[in-house]
Amino acid sequence: MKRRILGGTGMSVSEYTLGAMMFGAFGNSDHDESVRMIHTALDAGINLIDTADIYSDGESERIVGKALKGRRDDVVLATKFGWPAEPEAGGSRRWIIRRAEESLRRLDTDHIDLYQMHRPDPDTDVDETLSALSDLVRAGKVRAIGSSTFPAEAIVEAQWVAERRGHQRFRAEQSPYSIMTRGIETSVLPTARRYGMGVLTWSPLNGGWLSGRADPTAASGSRATAGAPQFDLTIPENQVKLEAAGKLSALAAEAGIELPHLATAFVLAHPAVTSVIIGPRTPEQLAGLLAGAGVELSEDVLDRVDEIVPPGRNLRQEDVYTTSPSLVDKRLRRIS
Repeated sequence: MKRRILGGTGMSVSEYTLGAMMFGAFGNSDHDESVRMIHTALDAGINLIDTADIYSDGESERIVGKALKGRRDDVVLATKFGWPAEPEAGGSRRWIIRRAEESLRRLDTDHIDLYQMHRPDPDTDVDETLSALSDLVRAGKVRAIGSSTFPAEAIVEAQWVAERRGHQRFRAEQSPYSIMTRGIETSVLPTARRYGMGVLTWSPLNGGWLSGRADPTAASGSRATAGAPQFDLTIPENQVKLEAAGKLSALAAEAGIELPHLATAFVLAHPAVTSVIIGPRTPEQLAGLLAGAGVELSEDVLDRVDEIVPPGRNLRQEDVYTTSPSLVDKRLRRIS
C-alpha cells in the first residue's frame, strides 16, 4: 500500500483510507467481525481510519476504539463532528468541545489525529469554530483539523480567517468524488491544492453504481434503503447514470480490471487527492476493494473516462449529499 503526505501535516497516510461508516447498526452490527475487518485493513497496509460521531450514533467510534487496542500508535485516526441534523451539533465552542470529549471516550484514546467538521455551519462564525478547534490542538487532544464537504468559498474563508486571527487552519478537506460525481474538480480540488490541503475523498463507487454489479440499481443493505431515490430509474439523472455505468463496465473489461478498481484508481489519479475512503460492510467487500490497491490507469483510459463523464460534472447533483443553506431557506431568496 503506497503512502502520501496529508497536506502540510507531515502525516504519511495510505492511499486507501478505511471508512468506518458501515460499522455498527447502520451497516454491520457484528462488532467482532467489524474488528477483524479493521485488523485486516491494517495488515494490508492501510494506516488511516475515518469515522464520525454520528455513525450508528457513536457505535462506529466504539468499534474502532476496540479494534485499535494495542495498535493505536500505528494508525492515523480521523473522526468528524458537526452534522447539521443533530440537535447538539455545529461549529460553536459549546458543541465542539463536548463532541470532542465524547469522541475521545468512545475511541478510547487521548488524541485524535485529524478532527474534521462534517459540514459548514452557517449559524456560527468560522472564527469561533477555528478558535475552539485551535484550543483542542493546543491541549494535545487533536493533532490537525479539517473540513468535510465544504464548498470552495467556505474553504477560502476559513483559510483567510485562520491567517488573520492566528488560528490553526484546516489541513485537509474530505469531499465526495467519483467518476459520476466530478463536481469538486471545478473549484474544490484546485482550492485545496492552492492552500496545501490534503484531500480525502468518499463514495468512490458512487453508493454502489460503480460496484460492478450486473444491475447497479438492484441495491441491497441499509445504505441502499436509506438512499432509495439514488436508484430510482424514473429519475432522469439515474437513467444517465445507468448508461454511463454500462460504458464504464465495458471500459474496465477492455482494460483488464474490475470496475470498482477502475473507480478507485480514477480518484487517486487526480494530483490533489491524498487518499480514497473505502467503506466496506462485509469482509468480502473489503477483500474485493483491497485487491485494487496499486492499480494505475493509463492516460488513454483516463481520456476514455472523460468522454463518458466530462470533467467537473455531477451526473446527479443530489449525490453530493449537501445543499447550500442559501438554497434551502426560501427566505434567503426573497425580497423582505
